[in-house]
Amino acid sequence: MTTETLSPATPWWRVKMLWLVLGGPAAVVVAGVVTAVLAVNGSDPVIKTTPVAKSADAQQLSAAPALQARNHAATAAAR
Repeated sequence: MTTETLSPATPWWRVKMLWLVLGGPAAVVVAGVVTAVLAVNGSDPVIKTTPVAKSADAQQLSAAPALQARNHAATAAAR
């Protein structure tokens, strides 16, 4: 065989299977970077103080045991 009858090798960027194999992980890396940027730039501010209840009833209900508060919430409309 002579070199004139052989076809030239296909360049790597023309192979469709290569793009299929490398495209998935590349898309995941790009999505991870976008997610990290959104998480850093879109985070909520940290609240360092606890809010204070405005009324005595709210303060008393927040200190009540869970069962008592649940029962109060369930029967408040029946009164």
